[in-house]
Amino acid sequence: MSEPLILIPARMASTRLPGKPLADIHGSPMIVHVWKRACEAKAGRVAVAGAEQQIVDAVVHAGGEAILTKPDHPSGSDRIFEAVSKLDPERRYDVVVNLQGDLPTLDPMLVRAVIDALRRSKADIATLATEIRDEGEKTNPNVAKAVIAAGDGRVGRALYFTRATAPWGEGPLYHHIGIYAYRRKALDRFVAMPPSALEKREKLEQLRALEAGMTIAVAIVDAVPLGVDTPADLERARSALRR
Repeated sequence: MSEPLILIPARMASTRLPGKPLADIHGSPMIVHVWKRACEAKAGRVAVAGAEQQIVDAVVHAGGEAILTKPDHPSGSDRIFEAVSKLDPERRYDVVVNLQGDLPTLDPMLVRAVIDALRRSKADIATLATEIRDEGEKTNPNVAKAVIAAGDGRVGRALYFTRATAPWGEGPLYHHIGIYAYRRKALDRFVAMPPSALEKREKLEQLRALEAGMTIAVAIVDAVPLGVDTPADLERARSALRR
């Protein structure tokens, strides 16, 4: 496998926190903090796929690489597919990482963990999960759960993803973390397929891959990164980065 291409999709439209990629965190836009965390992973080339020119300009001004993409993509996966097609038409990169643009406090080790999970497995896609410790999260439909078949140590195979409490019975439940590493051919196949029935029902994009018979490796990590979706989340990120 070649060195990965790490892409960070970002768009200004957000119902709960409009313009959040440019939200100020100690003098820098949030998207710049995410780009820095990805670079700190030292795992491969990093670029931001922006839906608007303001995002691209902010990253370039900070010394990063960014590319403008169409504003109307339905998902981050579609946005990174456009970006990788433009950045790498020669297909030198055979692994593409989709890293959310709202994770300014991200531990860079998570980027390496998802890439390592793909390398260690024969899966089409790799992602992350962590054991749920908060009892309230077990029944919270806003927390996507990964149902995982045990693998070798800290990497297993995804059987299903759901907003319900699953699986039943005694044992750990896992909070899915939406960071993905795709083999290039798997990304090509994934974005070419229409949304699947279970994907639309659960509102979980990764189910499209499972319904199509694709395989997803899941690396178990220690904690969920703070995703910034609301003004309160933004204040928590500012506090964490102040420390």
